[in-house]
Amino acid sequence: MELEIHDVSKTYANGVQALKAVNLTIGKGMFGLLGPNGAGKSSIMRTIATLQTPDSGEIRFDGQNIFANPTEFRRQLGYLPQDFGVYANASATDMLDYFARLKGIRNAKERKNRIDELLDLVNLTEHCHKAVDTYSGGMRQRFGIAQVLLTNPKVIIVDEPTAGLDPAERNRFYSILHQLTDSAIVILSTHIVGDVTNLCGDMGILNRGAILARGKPDELVASIERQIWHKSVSRDELRQLRLAHKVISTRIVKGEIQATIQSDTAPATNFTQSAADLEDFYFSYVPELAV
Repeated sequence: MELEIHDVSKTYANGVQALKAVNLTIGKGMFGLLGPNGAGKSSIMRTIATLQTPDSGEIRFDGQNIFANPTEFRRQLGYLPQDFGVYANASATDMLDYFARLKGIRNAKERKNRIDELLDLVNLTEHCHKAVDTYSGGMRQRFGIAQVLLTNPKVIIVDEPTAGLDPAERNRFYSILHQLTDSAIVILSTHIVGDVTNLCGDMGILNRGAILARGKPDELVASIERQIWHKSVSRDELRQLRLAHKVISTRIVKGEIQATIQSDTAPATNFTQSAADLEDFYFSYVPELAV
């Protein structure tokens, strides 16, 4: 099972080049696509979902061009966009039954069994008769996963699924996603480094429409080991550091600015070396906005 993306580019009518010759080969399991807002993540997700065609390049699933027969590919696809609509006052059970019929599950008993199974998987059984438009953000995302899984898709796309969720709901969602990786390609598009750290054995960094890095998170982090240095600085010191060094991130710690610098050697006195993590690797490619 393999999804191959070859030289995919996309420019919109307003002149924005959202994708620039993107190349990725993704196998079974969880793949994290990490990048800031506006990086092109939703554009590549919508292209994989056949909701838009690329200007150039191709996407193949198990050797077949997905745009040659998009209807056939969609039968094997589950797509959970960042925002999705629900019908007012419709319960989870009724909506899942409606979508199951749309997806061709004609037998009523088969539909009921599948819906009950999925509601149990996403921990919504006790809320199944409540209107979905009254659900919390996390409950709604879990309902979205149930909807995606109705026909056991082989490719599952989830676009920014944990944005806005509290820590408890995020952990519930992680648990559900993790259960899907044995039988499908799961592509997780996110700007949250923790999502990829916790879930993904393979990842890529996308920014300004281009893939900047690709690999296993542990190996990517190892590539910058012993290059990460921290120091609390004033704003004036920070401005000087930016002129002389690669400042990859800053944060406020106990009321002070802590600068993180990537360097093979100590950038100056009083800097503390620390173990690298995936956030450091990400910011080494996509520097955060200045404090």
